Amino acid sequence: MGAIVGAGLISHVPPLVMPEAVRRELNNGEDTTLFGGLHELGDQRLRPLAADTVVVVDTHWFTTVEHIVTSHDRRGGLFTSEELPRGMCQMPYDMPGDRELAEAWAAQAAGRDDTWITAIDDPHLPVHYPTINLLPFFQGDEAWVSASICQTAEPHDFLLFGELLAQAVEGLDRRVVVLASGGLSHRFWPLRQFRDHEGADPALHLRTPEARAADEHVIACLKRGDHAGVLDFLPEFSTHAPEGFFGHYLTMVGALGGAACTAPGKQFGQYESVAGTGQVHLWFSP
Repeated sequence: MGAIVGAGLISHVPPLVMPEAVRRELNNGEDTTLFGGLHELGDQRLRPLAADTVVVVDTHWFTTVEHIVTSHDRRGGLFTSEELPRGMCQMPYDMPGDRELAEAWAAQAAGRDDTWITAIDDPHLPVHYPTINLLPFFQGDEAWVSASICQTAEPHDFLLFGELLAQAVEGLDRRVVVLASGGLSHRFWPLRQFRDHEGADPALHLRTPEARAADEHVIACLKRGDHAGVLDFLPEFSTHAPEGFFGHYLTMVGALGGAACTAPGKQFGQYESVAGTGQVHLWFSP
């Protein structure tokens, strides 16, 4: 039997892959703690697990009529971000895939009328930086699979998507890590104010005090393992536009047992603002 051996709610923000001098320039001479925190998380938590496959729930990959997972044997090339080509340009990547896991995940939806999952291996399928930006911190010899955010899904759909991932993993000889790659509250500053708010201090730069309070409530729940409390808080949290409808977290926690999950989160780095959005790294050991 396979097992999900670790999971993380992980920030993927562009400064993570920018030179240190640029990161410090954006933050009044200080480096973001998200950079060092991600290295520590990889060294202390992810790599020691010797996972066979990393599944990334990618909050920049939006689909509409179904959940989609990558089933390529390998993805590779050069990545330039359509969002920020000045900062993420021609980044080389080479990721072996896990076709068997992707197809097993999709097969869990066969015969159901309440969800749709498709495994896709089209070589021209785009990749996105919530997957790419994690590679320098985490990548070893394991396979990598990306999963989409279905923009018509509701919270129970994401939870089910994660639950079906866990069922697929159980039927395979796999050690799997699930990474929910995305942020918390996710509203940016308007263009004419944007460059005044690129620092990391949430007290100065998060989009609203109410969004900061909501983020901090979610983080507190997650650190004590109160995932049921996060799910109960979701209607209010949704008013602060969590990234990807919070589908990255919901899929991850669905794979860990949903509301019954009590795995406490270990924080790496500080809670920070990036351009007005709330960002954090939290690791969960099932």
